[in-house]
Order: sequence, then structure tokens, then C-alpha cells
Amino acid sequence: SVLPVFTGKANCPYYARAELLADYLQANLPDFRVHKITQHPDKWEQWLHDICEVNGWEHRGSPIIWRELLDRGGKGLLLGGVNDFLEYAQHYYGITSMMSSEEMLDIAEENLQARIEIEKEEEEIKSLIKPLQIWITSASASICYQLIPLLANGEVFGMTTEISIHLLDTDQFKDILCGIVMEAEDMAFPLLHSISVHTEIDEAFIQADIIIVLDDVLLNHEVQSLENYIREVSEICQVYAPLIEKNAKSGVRVISSGKTFVNLKAMMIMTYGKSIKPENVIAVATSWESAAKAMLARKLNMNAAGVKDVIVWGNISGCNYIDLSHAKLYGYDCAIWGPANFPRPLLNMIYDSEWIHSEFLSAQSSLSSRVCHCVGMLPAHAVATVLRYWYHGSPPGEIVSVGILTKGQFCVPEGIVFSMPVRFQNGNWEVMTELEINETTQEVLGCLAHELIQEKLIALKEIKEMHPYGADKITS
Repeated sequence: SVLPVFTGKANCPYYARAELLADYLQANLPDFRVHKITQHPDKWEQWLHDICEVNGWEHRGSPIIWRELLDRGGKGLLLGGVNDFLEYAQHYYGITSMMSSEEMLDIAEENLQARIEIEKEEEEIKSLIKPLQIWITSASASICYQLIPLLANGEVFGMTTEISIHLLDTDQFKDILCGIVMEAEDMAFPLLHSISVHTEIDEAFIQADIIIVLDDVLLNHEVQSLENYIREVSEICQVYAPLIEKNAKSGVRVISSGKTFVNLKAMMIMTYGKSIKPENVIAVATSWESAAKAMLARKLNMNAAGVKDVIVWGNISGCNYIDLSHAKLYGYDCAIWGPANFPRPLLNMIYDSEWIHSEFLSAQSSLSSRVCHCVGMLPAHAVATVLRYWYHGSPPGEIVSVGILTKGQFCVPEGIVFSMPVRFQNGNWEVMTELEINETTQEVLGCLAHELIQEKLIALKEIKEMHPYGADKITS
């Protein structure tokens, strides 16, 4: 089976002559089929160079005609230009072209107008495809490598939403970023519209819909003080926030993740970026939730997916409190049977209350170690899960822990980023203020808030030292 391919400049009269003869042969010969490609005159020379280079052909001018062997998978067999095709048609079919020069020019003009209309339609279609623009900072981090497949497979934003991913990091990590891009492109995700590398900070966050901040500072308290680390975080956010205001979309959603100062990064981005909507900046606590659920599931000898409504309060990457008072178990195998969606209070199922107060609560240091030393799978899943909830809603009735800017909920002081229970619905989130908390928990929240207030005061002090004359404007 042979398929002749005709291609040429849209305004070429010789292409018009070959095309019309090919149309006649196709209409009158049962086994003759053609494939036609017109190119805009401005693109023709480059296109011709590329097609000849790929196939090892020598050809100049328009048109170029070749035969493709459909059942062999080999490269095409070059026929040549218009005269070569006329000889081919005369020799094999006894048919030639009798077109006048005037007819050739008229058809060439029609071809050009048709090509222009087609390109206009293609541009209009492209303009309708508006992929979500996702920027990831400190993209050389291992979490980013794990996160990209989760974002690109369609489960986070939906199977009809295309995404463009922008990887931002310093120039020293450019090779790592280019390697990530090559792998992502090789995986050919249907919804990954594009993925690109950025090392120029001035270009950051252009048209961003979502920004995932992964920047961490390497903690070594023997070398540096807490104040120095907070200054480092502030300097990072001092660069990012104005660029977000300048380059990103007005409704951009910012997610703070990573291993250190997750709450503070969210706080500082809001502090330095006054026009960024506070409700659009959140810190991810899902890694802690997942690790705590897994520990409880091991104690109960059940699947961790059946443990729900564990609450993470406070400083996500600092001192926090894992609250089990609202936790429930689904699918737990015990003496009382019920349907699959029948919940059991977790505290009623763990008869060893001493284990909760001693081993579980004291084990938060080991939980911290598990969360902070994971290679990227857990935090990547956490970010992807929160983004899915933000866009499509969290499961009805389920609690999600998120660091948000406080407004006095649960008697936590206003103006700090504090992890607390929320629900996502209709593209927004709301704090689950209807939950009742006991006096002990309230006392713990007060202590956790105190630590975050101190962290904020240190950060504001650093701001005043860096901006002695404009600090009031920044911190007001």
C-alpha cells in the first residue's frame, strides 16, 4: 500500500498544478489515495530543510512529493517536484495536467487564503486551551521529582484540565531541573501541556495560578541561632512576595510545604505581599496527619486509610499537637459489626489509654523524624492531596489540617499561621469552628500559639532591621 504525499508553499502555482492532478487521480482511480500538506510561505524554507534532513533527501523548491510505504514502516521514497510527478502520472496512468498558468495562479491564491484561515482557526483553538500555570520553587528538591507525576496524571485537577509546570531554582541546579524536564516529557502525560526550567528570578511566577513553595533552610543550631534562620526565611519570602504580586494572577493560590518553617513561609509571603489574598495562602500539614494515622493503624492492626479526622494543631514543622479526640475508624474489625461507612471513635477502640499518653504523644519526636527525613513521596502526596481538595472539595464530613492565617478561631490569637481543622468545598476552605475542644486541648493551643507569636515577633524584628524606614508599611 503506497500513499503519495504532496506538500508545498500555499501560494505556489506548481504545487497547485500537482495538487489538482492528484485530486483527479484520487477521484478516478480506486486504489490511489493522497495526503496533502500546505505550508505558509513564511514557514516553507525551514519546513523543507527539516523534512529533507530527517529523510536524507536533496530537494529545493516547491512542491516536494514522496511516497510512503504504509505497510513497511520505512522512510518515504522521494519522487521530486512537479515535473517528476507529471512524468510519474503519465508513465503509470497515462494522465497528464492541461492546466493553464492563469488557472495555476488562481488556485495558488485560493490555497494561500485557505492556509491563512486554517492557521487563524488553529490559533483560536490554542487560545481556548488555557492550562493551569503551576510554579514550583526550590524545584531541585526530591519532593518535586515525586510531585510532578501526581500533578500531571489528571487525578488532582481533573482529567480535562491541562497544566503547565514551571521549575524554579538557582542556576547551580539547572542540570538537575533539565533532567527532570526530560523525564517528564518522556513519560508523555496527556495533560502535561508543557514543563520548563527557570533560573532567572525576575521571570518567576509569570501568570501563575498555583505556586508551591518548597524552600527549606538547613538547620544546625550548633552553628546558627534561630534568629539567623528566621532571617534567612524572611529574605527568601522578601524576594518571592513582590514577584508574586507583580507577575502572578490575582487569584493565585500559594502552598507552603517543605521540612522547615512551613508556617513562617506562609506568614512572610502574606506579610511582604499585601495584595496577595490571605485565604489563598496555606501551609500543608497532611504529612503529619498521614504519619500519625499510620502509627495508629499499626497499633490497631488495620489499614491506615480507615483512620480519619486526626487533627494537627499549631506549628507544622515545629511544635505541634496531634489531637485524637475527634478521630474515627472505618472498617475496623472488632466485636461490633456495622456497614462499611459506620465510624467508631478511635479513643474507644484503643483500650490502652496509657499507650496514647505515653508512647503515642511522646512518639511525636519520632513522627517528626519520619516526616522530616522522608525522601519526598509523603510530602508530595500531601501537597497533591491538598490541591485536589482545594479544587474539588474534601470528602464530606472529613477533617483536613491546614495552616491558615488565624482570625481568633478556637481562641487562638489573630494574625499567625496556625494549623487547624478545615473543610474544602466550592474552591474554598472554611475552619470547622463547630468542633468542640476540651480545656486541656485549649491550654495546649495557647502554648503552641505563644511559640508562633514569638517566631513572628523575631521575623518582624528582622524586617525592621532590614527596612528601618518602611517597616511600618510592611508590617501594618
